[in-house]
Amino acid sequence: MPLPLIPDYRVDSVYDLTPERLRRSGKTLVLADLDNTLARYRQKEPDQALMDWKARLNQAGITVFILSNGRKPFRSRRFAQAFQVDFISHAGKPRPRGFRAALEQTGATAEETIMIGDQIFTDIWGANRAGITSVLCRPVALDTVFRRIRYAVETPFRAACPHGEGLP
Repeated sequence: MPLPLIPDYRVDSVYDLTPERLRRSGKTLVLADLDNTLARYRQKEPDQALMDWKARLNQAGITVFILSNGRKPFRSRRFAQAFQVDFISHAGKPRPRGFRAALEQTGATAEETIMIGDQIFTDIWGANRAGITSVLCRPVALDTVFRRIRYAVETPFRAACPHGEGLP
């Protein structure tokens, strides 16, 4: 069994998850962290590139679902509504509960699901604990000292997964 803090894959951004790759690997659900994965902190709505990415996935029969630890449900709700996706806010990552709730809500299995996020200790650890393929992406922005320190602590775990290798 792989280490729970090591992602299955590592990419630069969500845009590296193409419909072709996901369908080829049997994935039909993309769970995505919101802050610093899909958008900057405090970004209120998705930009056009993100909307286009989701549209390409939807055309291929792949659903995007926001799984956020955000403690302000209105933030996730507002972004998800503009993005036209379902969401769970205050998901409690890395506990598997939020992941399981997303699977139940969508009807997908863990094997059909991929989780993309920017943090090892929440997104990756939680996905691995839930039996979901984990994909680590670079944070959208490192705009505070706290975030830089947090990501520096995660460096050994990030380095343990070759970049892009074997990406579905």
